[in-house]
Amino acid sequence: MKHSCQHLCETFQAAMDVLAKPWNGLIIATLEAGALRFGEIGVRLDRISDRMLSSRLKELEALGLVVRRVLPGPPVRVEYELTDTGRGFGAVAQAISRWGEMLAESAARGVGARAAGTAVKTGPRAARQEPAARRARARSAPAPVTRVTKGSAGA
Repeated sequence: MKHSCQHLCETFQAAMDVLAKPWNGLIIATLEAGALRFGEIGVRLDRISDRMLSSRLKELEALGLVVRRVLPGPPVRVEYELTDTGRGFGAVAQAISRWGEMLAESAARGVGARAAGTAVKTGPRAARQEPAARRARARSAPAPVTRVTKGSAGA
């Protein structure tokens, strides 16, 4: 367990440790459709690199969420499938999807506040970022042009 919070149960934290790693939730959700070969998973998750996919599948296999099955015959094929424990993610994925809908609705309502000029960012990190954003805009602004004419150079 990477992080520990005394007020949260250990099983919740263990589940969050799995989902906190990039791509894990998406890989598990992709395998909900059934067994897939490595290349098929990669096509469905089009932005994941082969190296990352391989690493994540090995981790999920070690956790008992995915089983790697070698199919005989020429050519030898390898497919990945969720275990019963891995399939338990289906209910979690549905809950996350419902929460995602709520987030999208909330963000849509928040667009009006941003358009009206209401401050959206809060907290010390936002306060530190504001001056940095101002400096970045100042650096990217074009420098004022000073024109030199023949008579003004030595004046």
